[in-house]
Amino acid sequence: MGAVNLLEAMRIVNPKARFYQASTSEMFGQIREPAQSETTPFYPRSPYGAAKLYAHWMTVNHRESFGLHASSGILFNHESPLRGIEYVTRKVTDAAARIKLGRQSGLKLGNIDARRDWGFAGDYVEAMWLMLQQDSGGDYVVATGRGATVREMCCIAFDHVGLNYEDHVVIDPLLFRPAEVDALLGNPSKAREKLGWSAKTTLEQLVAMMVDADLRRVESE
Repeated sequence: MGAVNLLEAMRIVNPKARFYQASTSEMFGQIREPAQSETTPFYPRSPYGAAKLYAHWMTVNHRESFGLHASSGILFNHESPLRGIEYVTRKVTDAAARIKLGRQSGLKLGNIDARRDWGFAGDYVEAMWLMLQQDSGGDYVVATGRGATVREMCCIAFDHVGLNYEDHVVIDPLLFRPAEVDALLGNPSKAREKLGWSAKTTLEQLVAMMVDADLRRVESE
């Protein structure tokens, strides 16, 4: 409802303003195509995805009904050293740092074979800005186009500090989602063609950046 309140305020007070809706790849949920684009049908598998889908469609509705400059960025997983510790990427990079420094011995994870399209948040913010520079609003998938499993990400993170993830990662069935999203992979061709945007940071560079930041955090504790 927050997005709708903002759109209504914009429609009433300043219809020439520009609006960005933070949509999400979680709206795709149970995927209908191997790589998800702006035309892929949605099938959210979580309350978060369902709520985001409502805000997404209300953004489309306000753009089409009232001519507002309203854009939705359908962002796939975007990470950085600022990511909250409750997210799997930071859980992994923080654990790699703590285990390397002798502050922790193991890491409990759920489904490490879930596959995601991970990119650097800094790259994705540039895509958000570019959407708002266009003559009219639109919907854009923002992704790297590369998929990787949580297992692969663990391998990259632990390798970065000279460790084998298999010696430290423990699978905990209690951490599995009740309605799992097995794989998400973005098709960012529209963003590349219309915005001139593409991801600059590789997964290896991103994970190394996050592990190094966590090493500095843990060392300073």
